[in-house]
Amino acid sequence: MKLMLYQIDAFANRPFEGNPAAICPLDSWLPDELMQSIAAENNLSETAFFIPTDKGYHIRWFTPMNEVDLCGHATLASAYVIFNLLDYKNNEIVFESRSGLLRVNRNSDWLKLDFPAQAPTSCKIPELIVKAFNSQPIECLRSEDYIVVLSDEQSVLNAKPDFSLLEKLDLRGVAITAKGTRYDFVSRFFAPKYGINEDPVTGSAYTQLVPYWSDQLGVYNFHSKQVSIRGGEVYCELAGERVLISGKAVMYMKGEIEL
Repeated sequence: MKLMLYQIDAFANRPFEGNPAAICPLDSWLPDELMQSIAAENNLSETAFFIPTDKGYHIRWFTPMNEVDLCGHATLASAYVIFNLLDYKNNEIVFESRSGLLRVNRNSDWLKLDFPAQAPTSCKIPELIVKAFNSQPIECLRSEDYIVVLSDEQSVLNAKPDFSLLEKLDLRGVAITAKGTRYDFVSRFFAPKYGINEDPVTGSAYTQLVPYWSDQLGVYNFHSKQVSIRGGEVYCELAGERVLISGKAVMYMKGEIEL
């Protein structure tokens, strides 16, 4: 059996930026164990699989270790493949997923994700986070992940967490964030529990970051930067109970899996 495989850099203007995702279009689902093995072999933060449905497509995402409920950059990358490589004629894709219906709209080179907002709530700062970052954050919140607010952009850039401690946390991962200098806010994201020490650009984290910063800054539209080594710019908007996340994508590689 041969399967097509694409590697797409999401939230990127050119190759080697943003977050790489492996994309595998299917006619029908493979066994879960096989999809997990393919994701482990790809060894990227996410591999996305999708199949056609009456409404559009059904999408699933796998890290090298686990299936996850929501992934932004691999959805953006999947939409890029569908729009540009699979001869899809419409300007909107509807994905069924474990997080409900997700829509992606195309406007020239820009792709806009329509995701559910996951507003975080204030919580006590876990001692593991204090120890992992060897500092006392100014605020901590929780939703799908911990949102850890630091004093300034430089603190986000300089952070060198102890991944072995972050791996012990009960939630998926940790986003650290601060108000930016050139950007409305900056962030980084860590998920060692799922085999991802640092994720280059994390679309799903913005479903939590955008409601937080909207509340803090009193605005609804943001130009943000995830300041990982690869880095990626994200335009996002709070639209009621949804978060709109926009970015570009480029193809790095296409090939075949032989099974």
